[in-house]
Amino acid sequence: MGEEDLRWHFLVQLNGAYKGQAAGETFNFQGKTDILIRVEGKNVFIAECKFWKVEKSLSDTIDQLLSYLSWRDTKTTILVFNRNADFSAVLAKIVEAVPKHPKFKRVLGKQDESMCRYVFVQPNDANREITLTIMAFDITNAPAS
Repeated sequence: MGEEDLRWHFLVQLNGAYKGQAAGETFNFQGKTDILIRVEGKNVFIAECKFWKVEKSLSDTIDQLLSYLSWRDTKTTILVFNRNADFSAVLAKIVEAVPKHPKFKRVLGKQDESMCRYVFVQPNDANREITLTIMAFDITNAPAS
């Protein structure tokens, strides 16, 4: 499956929980985000979906996601899909790469082995904090038997 197909799996579940208020490929602020949930006219969740490539692409994805956030948007997520054989190495690279981003402020904590929450500063207001959760999913192909 490609990124768009995987996104639809998340959107189906989110729309069940948020009664149809989750949308894909939706314009917000300066771009079009992969997943956006609006409740009572307010954005409550913004996410980007990406396949893992290299650390630099994660930093680029953080920049992309931050550009989609208006001042009121404070909760966001990057869904990282891994097709590499060594998922543990990818998780280690994510943990190593995130604090190097210029808008990084601090780690909020690991929720489990493949999910961590961070605080970033809003690009247009250094006094405004953004909570960024990175969730990684291992979707490698099963080895041939």
